[in-house]
Amino acid sequence: MAAVPPARQRKDHMSIRNQFACAALAATFAVSTTAWAASPLALDHTIQLAGVHGKFDHFAIDASGNRLFVAATAAHEVLAIDLNSGKIAQTLTGFGKPHGIVWDAEDGRLFVTDGVKGELDVFSGAPLASRVTIKLAEDADDMAYDSAQHLLYIGNGGTNAANPPSVAIIDTKTLKLVKKLPAASHPEGLDIDTAHGRIFANIADSAEVLAIGSRLREITQTWRLTGARDNTPIAYDAADNLVLVGCRKPAQILVLDAQTGKQLASAPADAGVDDLFFDPAEHRAYFIAGAGKVDVYAVTRDGTLDALPATETAAGAKTGLFVASQSMLYVGIPGGANDASIRVYKTSGE
Repeated sequence: MAAVPPARQRKDHMSIRNQFACAALAATFAVSTTAWAASPLALDHTIQLAGVHGKFDHFAIDASGNRLFVAATAAHEVLAIDLNSGKIAQTLTGFGKPHGIVWDAEDGRLFVTDGVKGELDVFSGAPLASRVTIKLAEDADDMAYDSAQHLLYIGNGGTNAANPPSVAIIDTKTLKLVKKLPAASHPEGLDIDTAHGRIFANIADSAEVLAIGSRLREITQTWRLTGARDNTPIAYDAADNLVLVGCRKPAQILVLDAQTGKQLASAPADAGVDDLFFDPAEHRAYFIAGAGKVDVYAVTRDGTLDALPATETAAGAKTGLFVASQSMLYVGIPGGANDASIRVYKTSGE
């Protein structure tokens, strides 16, 4: 056999080495992409709601009582679900259209806004019973609760001249209307910055975000969005002082600097968002879209967004609740031909 020249040997050796390097690189790439080949949300279980049909609006949690409250808007009811049994423990009736729900753990009271009747209904006791009704404007909607100040902030009004848009402030100790802060149009989602005493409110038709000082009880800043409107849900990232905004036109998520309102990032999303939550443990945002998906984004500390694989839900599933203490995301699945249900997703791999 003829001897292989030294130059040829070196070339063949380098070729083999390059093949191994390429194979290793390909394997590394396969591992990194496979890590996010599936959504980071894992379905834990489903709560079946026998006899419940139609869509849901907002949710609330009673952590100590292990109850989930759900506004079943199509049925004009609020459901109290025992999370131990997965069964409906109580059904509150008589609503025109229940929207927002807040559970006050300190005083054991449930607050429910009624958009049709334009009022705030207060329930307490075991079983829950109606105690007080506070008149608001039509389309009383989402709420944010400042438990330190015992103040409840409620978006309401904007349907006509007789019902001007505002953020109503209710004292939860006296159960009295304290003040109404005028808005340019109907306020949608609200969230709270507890550390700095601020409430953020989305003003969807005007493409604005309001920052409200809870101690002054005044609007301290108004931020105008550019290139997006119909900003419905909102979420606050306390660790990084960021505001996350869900928009419908076009469908996207925005990140704002919570001090200045400056837009730091945006990313496309699925249509029909109605709820948005920030997960501080995983540093992720959960964007619940009525198109039938939960879009998931990694949020960096400087406000950059990285889209992760979405979770398929069902058409019209646009609301839910993230419970950080449980590492669980609850998503309402509307009932049509089949009964409605609530899917419960684990947000942590632990």
